[in-house]
Amino acid sequence: MPQYPETRNVLEPNCTRCPHLAETRECISWGTGPLDADVFIIGEAPGAGTPEAEQWKGGNWTGMAYTARHSGRVIRDLMESVGYPDAYHTNAVKCFPPDNEGSNREPTDEELETCRTHLITEIEQVEPDVIVPTGKHATETLLALDDRTLDGFTDHVLEPIDCEALSTTLLPVLHPSYQNIWIARLGYEPEEYRAALEKELDAVCGCG
Repeated sequence: MPQYPETRNVLEPNCTRCPHLAETRECISWGTGPLDADVFIIGEAPGAGTPEAEQWKGGNWTGMAYTARHSGRVIRDLMESVGYPDAYHTNAVKCFPPDNEGSNREPTDEELETCRTHLITEIEQVEPDVIVPTGKHATETLLALDDRTLDGFTDHVLEPIDCEALSTTLLPVLHPSYQNIWIARLGYEPEEYRAALEKELDAVCGCG
């Protein structure tokens, strides 16, 4: 059973900042989770979703970030396994970016920039100890606040990064869609990857 947090953070109902996304989305995929969470998870953008699914329909249909039966379930199970089931989950871009073939594409720089104010508002409300961006785009949209970029995202996975603009620590992790492939390529066994993540989270959150 999916463990959706009770709080859904609706910042701008019926937002149309990106008219092309507003026309194709089913729901805005708002952040979910406790507003006093220590850990703040950021995905890239919601996928098309699975409306016929009994539970894991996805943010494009539930209006709640990371509730898809693949990515949502993977990242929520991962966070629970390392002792942080009450993380706050959101996306860098809140609306499904279609690829015109029924699936999702990567969010554009313009979409990331337009939606960034929503993301900053969420971070300011939650004031987490650590922000965990899942994947390259989620990480780079935060580093853009410090006018920084990454050379080789996978080289920075599980590497704490100070974000001066947000006065907090970033801890990039693999995007759930690529986790199974890249864990081995980074030299981890799955349990080693989880242990490394738990160690870094505990260190930042003061639980170690």
